[in-house]
Amino acid sequence: MTAATLAGLTGAALVGLGLYGLLVHPHPLRKIVGFNLLGSGVFLVFGIIARKGAAAGFAADPVPQAMVITGIVIAFSATALAVALLLRLYAVGRTTSLRPDVASDPEDRNDA
Repeated sequence: MTAATLAGLTGAALVGLGLYGLLVHPHPLRKIVGFNLLGSGVFLVFGIIARKGAAAGFAADPVPQAMVITGIVIAFSATALAVALLLRLYAVGRTTSLRPDVASDPEDRNDA
């Protein structure tokens, strides 16, 4: 097993774990972590595919590397925005749930 194959399998495992985290966990912070795992796996698989193409004798193309670097920066920015919105949601409602049936005030929970 070569290093490229191992990295490709690791990227596929990260995509699977990230997708599982997005679908199964209801907490928004865990969804953010799952989204980051999914994105990291996609970046890793994309980089390995570009590397295998260069190893097969094709001309080296810097575009896939530039796209991965740009994607990493955009993913970091989106994560920072999502965490900031999650902190604001908690500051306003003292809960991170987006469900309308969950009351934000502890005194209102006794009325239901």
